Amino acid sequence: MHNWSTAKRIVAATLVAGTLDILAAIGMTLAYGRPVDAMLRYVASGPFPGAKQWSAAGAALGLAVHFALMAIMAAIFVLAANRIPRLKARPIYWGVAYGLATYVAMNLLVVPLRFGTFPISPVGIASQLLFHILLVGIPIALIARR
Repeated sequence: MHNWSTAKRIVAATLVAGTLDILAAIGMTLAYGRPVDAMLRYVASGPFPGAKQWSAAGAALGLAVHFALMAIMAAIFVLAANRIPRLKARPIYWGVAYGLATYVAMNLLVVPLRFGTFPISPVGIASQLLFHILLVGIPIALIARR
């Protein structure tokens, strides 16, 4: 097995999970008949409240914020996996657990603390949970294993 450096695994996990997750978010946004740029500006408005009115710049910033958050998620798991070998030994198991943890962190802590809203739609909860497990946690864990 090729021995990737920690930085390469963090970058790869960020790009893979970040791309999968944003594509799922775009798909859900379109399925609900909403504009993708508005969704991205909403993401940017977390750390930059005025971004909702920034048109294309706000959307681009939203994409950057999304990947910055994903880099944090990837780095946490990859660095933990370097110190805790069992995370690499069972990547699917720990990927599912990490997907659940990232769901809880984002949807029950970060978003409510910033925006004052909790996910209440069963479809929204189920899709977000599924996306965090399948598109974030498992890919990050598999890449961390390399």
